[in-house]
Amino acid sequence: MPRTVVKTPCIGVCSTGIGDAVCRGCKRFSHEVINWNGYTHEQKLAVDGRLADFLSRCVSNKLAVVDSALLQWQLQVQQLRFNPDHDEYCQLFSLLKAGAGQIARTEDFGFTVFGEFRELALPQLRDLIDQEFYILSEAYYERYMRTPDLFGGQGH
Repeated sequence: MPRTVVKTPCIGVCSTGIGDAVCRGCKRFSHEVINWNGYTHEQKLAVDGRLADFLSRCVSNKLAVVDSALLQWQLQVQQLRFNPDHDEYCQLFSLLKAGAGQIARTEDFGFTVFGEFRELALPQLRDLIDQEFYILSEAYYERYMRTPDLFGGQGH
């Protein structure tokens, strides 16, 4: 059985070129952006899995998928690009990225917003989720990837 290709998470908004350790676009670490094309299939899967897990956590803290089939149908009807290997919360975020401003009734798309976040417009909520996704990636980088500077500076 052939392996599925792990597509680059790049969304064309890279901030690692201006010195960010974590890309504000795709949330990969700078060394992952630089080395992506040289990574093995397994290495790419590991990065993709971490990013999908982080994004899913950020989305599922604010939204609930109540009808997976309806969500899938909407993604196909809207002809949106999404990774079928990622869970429904990552797929829901793909929907929000593409058209949060056009969604009038979330139930028509198979999801609902948790009470405390209902006051936010969906584009604001999408941006909040994306910001939290970045913060989670940055915190992971700081905890597990950043190397101490043996000469007393900040290090990276």
